[in-house]
Amino acid sequence: MEPFTTLTGVAASLPQDDLDTDQILPTPWLRDPKADFAKGLFGYLRRPAAGKTESDFVLEQPPFRQTRILVCGSNFGCGSSREHAVWAIKAFGIRCLIASSFADVFRENCLRNGVLAIRLPSEAMEELHRAVQSTAGATPFVVNLEEKRIVYPDGHALAFDISDHERDALLLGLDDIGLTERHLKEIEQWETTSRTSLPFLQDFRIAPFNPSNKSSEQ
Repeated sequence: MEPFTTLTGVAASLPQDDLDTDQILPTPWLRDPKADFAKGLFGYLRRPAAGKTESDFVLEQPPFRQTRILVCGSNFGCGSSREHAVWAIKAFGIRCLIASSFADVFRENCLRNGVLAIRLPSEAMEELHRAVQSTAGATPFVVNLEEKRIVYPDGHALAFDISDHERDALLLGLDDIGLTERHLKEIEQWETTSRTSLPFLQDFRIAPFNPSNKSSEQ
């Protein structure tokens, strides 16, 4: 996946709590193998309300159609574990989500697809929402993963925490398989030495199941 180091771009505020994965990417977009996930992102929420010709949804507003950083409400990504929701977020161009809390499986899906999901305390989130709303998409924010900082347009910086494992994976652009392959030499060395030190692990096979075999035990 594409490495994540420093992201500079438009930030949008979406403070609604408990947005689930069906709202992030509604079911109809899952049924079409050629579906445009970028258009499907928040597909129903982005539609104009009854009696209106234009949508009030933040990502439909001209300043936010190139949003790269989405500041969310709490418990973002709850509901089903569909990974497609993260694919839609990335297809739109968003590489960073910031919230006070995420559904655990959703956050794991984000990290494994190169989307940084930052958790901040509630007070910091309120401050960030106000700052994003006040800029109205006119000036970019910066998310620096190497320094673990969110930089406001005025230069003010807000620190965030992330585990070393998650940070390294994103910086290197590696999923769990890629991280494991970094230790391929050590794995091969262990396999070589284990052939002697642990011979009982070699050529271990399970006999195929045969329903006609009768157990000797009654």
